[in-house]
Amino acid sequence: MGILAVLALPLVILGISGIIYIYQSVIWLLSRSAVQNKVVVITDAISRLGNECSRVFHAGGARLVLCGRTWEKLEALYDALISVADPSMTYTPKLILLDISDIDCIQDVAREILDCYGCVDVLINNASMKVKGAVQSISLELDKKIMDANYFGPVTLTKAILPNMISRRTGQIVLINSIQGKIGIPFRAAYAASKHAAVGFFDCLRAEMEEFDISVSTVNPTFIYSYHHQPVSGNWEASIWKLFFRKVEYGVHPVEVAEEVLRTVNSKKQEGLGKR
Repeated sequence: MGILAVLALPLVILGISGIIYIYQSVIWLLSRSAVQNKVVVITDAISRLGNECSRVFHAGGARLVLCGRTWEKLEALYDALISVADPSMTYTPKLILLDISDIDCIQDVAREILDCYGCVDVLINNASMKVKGAVQSISLELDKKIMDANYFGPVTLTKAILPNMISRRTGQIVLINSIQGKIGIPFRAAYAASKHAAVGFFDCLRAEMEEFDISVSTVNPTFIYSYHHQPVSGNWEASIWKLFFRKVEYGVHPVEVAEEVLRTVNSKKQEGLGKR
């Protein structure tokens, strides 16, 4: 009797863990099928997070339109996606050159995007520019450049795509923003200000688009680390540098954020954190 009592708690924990795992697996499969055949536009698809978002949405059967500043990197992403894809289950991605900070070109690029499939079901505003420095050391010119990339760029592209969604009375707009759009921290004033502005705009847009059945979501991850490799064994300096200066251990892996973006699109929830 004593042995059974001792084993009961571990068995209960194991059973609950199994149920949670099965539930999460089912939700994951449903989220993948939810984007099947959807036209999904991803800006800055060549960034590491953009790469991971492209991967999960491509695997889910979405019709991808991938945007980025460098054609060679877009082609490399294209090759990586089709090399592991099942042609019977996926669509060949379409590639579009886009510099989100070049506001004057966005209208033309938006028309090019719409010409791909005639519509956009999901617009994922992923493009962003970062800057770190004391307020007095950041020039006003750089402040404006950050605002163009992080606020005016996504807003301009969204406004260009929005009439198509409104006319169809369906669609979803996702802003991949940052927790710094909620909380300001030292030496990130320009970046945080642009992210605060973006949150304000898309929060208002969400309220306005409700009557057209268009969902507007934001995903606000914490620091996303971008290292591909662990320090070489025995390389003490590299390990210390990454530990204390880069703070990789506090970062969220791009895969985790990409999966949160997919869950956000599937559930159409207003806000996600994209964290562990």
